[in-house]
Amino acid sequence: MKKTIILFAVAISSVAAFAQKKTTTSGTIAFDATTPTDDLPKAENKTVIAAIDTKKGTVSFEALIKSFTFGNPMMQEHFNGPKWINSEKNPTATFKGTITNVAEVNFAKDGTYTANLEGDLSLHGETSKVNTTATIVVAGNLVNTTSSFTVKLADYKLSNAGGKLADEPKITVSAELK
Repeated sequence: MKKTIILFAVAISSVAAFAQKKTTTSGTIAFDATTPTDDLPKAENKTVIAAIDTKKGTVSFEALIKSFTFGNPMMQEHFNGPKWINSEKNPTATFKGTITNVAEVNFAKDGTYTANLEGDLSLHGETSKVNTTATIVVAGNLVNTTSSFTVKLADYKLSNAGGKLADEPKITVSAELK
């Protein structure tokens, strides 16, 4: 009888712990490095893995570089090539961070919340700090997140391709987590 009670307690704890983590494999990252003279450097990746631990406030995402698609195939080839991202050598971009005001985000109550995020973005073999805000919409068991921020190409040892790319491209991350 004691073993049954202990197993039941462990099972309940496991379910509660699992419910604290919301995940998806279909998040989206949009990359916009357009300039006043070139509106083609835009890409999107719709196969981003993302997770939020609603109790700890930890946030992470991972994107395969080769999964970014451009409207111009030549631009996609350059993006992945050895003179820029070099997706063979640097296959992923990752973010690992924390919602610094997690106490202000009630993941158990439907509503729209503003979250302050800080963490590390790793790209092209380099890691830099990112501080931004995210909009979190809780609706039942779903958590929708959206965040936009800019990065400095120089922080990741990337060039602006002779002015063909913005020095500080805009990154937009969105995900529906369950």
